[in-house]
Amino acid sequence: MRDQNQEDYNETKVMEFILLGFPGSPRVQILIFMVFFIMYILTVLGNTSIIILVTTSSRLHSPMYFFLCNLSFLEIWYTTASVPKILAIFLGRSRTISFPGCLLQLYFIFSFGCTEHILLAVMAYDRYLAICYPLHYHTIMDMNLSGKLAGGAWLGGFLVVIFPSYLITRLSFCGSNVINNFFCNIDNWVVLSCSDTSFLEKIVFVTATIVIIGSCVVTLLSYIFIISTIIRIPSTEGRKKAFSTCSSHFAVVIIWYGSTVFLFVKPSKQTALEVTKIVSIFNLIVVPVMNPFIYTLRNKEVRDILRNKFHRV
Repeated sequence: MRDQNQEDYNETKVMEFILLGFPGSPRVQILIFMVFFIMYILTVLGNTSIIILVTTSSRLHSPMYFFLCNLSFLEIWYTTASVPKILAIFLGRSRTISFPGCLLQLYFIFSFGCTEHILLAVMAYDRYLAICYPLHYHTIMDMNLSGKLAGGAWLGGFLVVIFPSYLITRLSFCGSNVINNFFCNIDNWVVLSCSDTSFLEKIVFVTATIVIIGSCVVTLLSYIFIISTIIRIPSTEGRKKAFSTCSSHFAVVIIWYGSTVFLFVKPSKQTALEVTKIVSIFNLIVVPVMNPFIYTLRNKEVRDILRNKFHRV
């Protein structure tokens, strides 16, 4: 009876976790803090600027830029779900995070990530309609449909993570409470748990497969039809103009899916956690700060509007 009580106690005593972050001397930690802080500020300012630019420029009041606004808004909160805690760790503040706080962070990070996958697929479908059916585009993709697609992306992204998050609340933790990461990741919960996690791992795998493979198929098919349509355009100028309308989105898709693949294809178990940490940094911090620059530097219409606004100032 005494051993049973001790076992029950051990399985429920972990109520907070310690995030290891990245190793290094205090000087290295401060240097990394400065880099991440600057990138976070650029992410917020860059994506906020896109939202303001689209909402204040009548020329950009179209479904494509409506989706871009959603993506920018998403990127701001995607990074905010993790970066403030990361910065606090680098400053030497508390590395601990409560069980509810860790679960909430995990839920929002993965919900925003799933939403981005779905939203990028929706944006690819939008470009498919615009290039393959230019005469019917505005009839099909009106603001009513674009609003429903954007709302569906947000709703779907947040719903698919609910069940895996619930399963995590049923886990028991009876050993170490040290998470070898800078944020709460599902892999780390599985490693630390002393419960049977096989069902959770299957649900996570199925969820990731549906979201990632499903959105990837939609995006891939959209671009196959887009490219086949573009190469049939007789004039070089026409092909260039058609491709320019989707080149920014295509670049973002390549970067996003490229980094996502590395999260699931790891070289070995020994290096899996370190690879996950590095790629997660790329997904959480680098990609969101790159998107505003990609959409402004590669989009002639946005560049022209920015140039006009600067001339007025």
